[in-house]
Amino acid sequence: MTPPRIVVMGVAGSGKSAIGARLATALGAPFLDADDLHPLSNVAKMTAGIPLEDDDRWPWLDAVGAAIAAGAGGVVACSALRFGYRERLRASVPGLVFVHLEGSAELLAARIGARANHFMPSALLHSQLAALEPLRSAEAGFGVDIAGDPDELAREIAARIGQLA
Repeated sequence: MTPPRIVVMGVAGSGKSAIGARLATALGAPFLDADDLHPLSNVAKMTAGIPLEDDDRWPWLDAVGAAIAAGAGGVVACSALRFGYRERLRASVPGLVFVHLEGSAELLAARIGARANHFMPSALLHSQLAALEPLRSAEAGFGVDIAGDPDELAREIAARIGQLA
């Protein structure tokens, strides 16, 4: 049986890249950070503190879906904040499993503030939290509280993924 392709989702500061990379290592799967596929125009907007609009996101989500479908990532770090965005990814890759990294606004803001060399400013956290649509009961996936150690969280997620297979 083919292991599921997994999208580690959440708002900025939730640890998508850090936990996603650890999860990929634990599962022996390739890792892809969807942020690497943003066009320069999207990066420029976010760097300037301007939230992306759906017209900015659709081509990016299509590129992410195509990369997953091509095998570039078994585990992908991607915000996937709204149900419609997750549906767009599932259109390219049916059977995606979403792991929603959840944490308090205070913890997320502290993590964003502590990051260096990232284009996403903490000013956009509020807009991301407002846009966030948690996983629906019919969606394949589950939520995980990010307050713990990233290595432990990756092991917990890997165990839960194993139960889905």
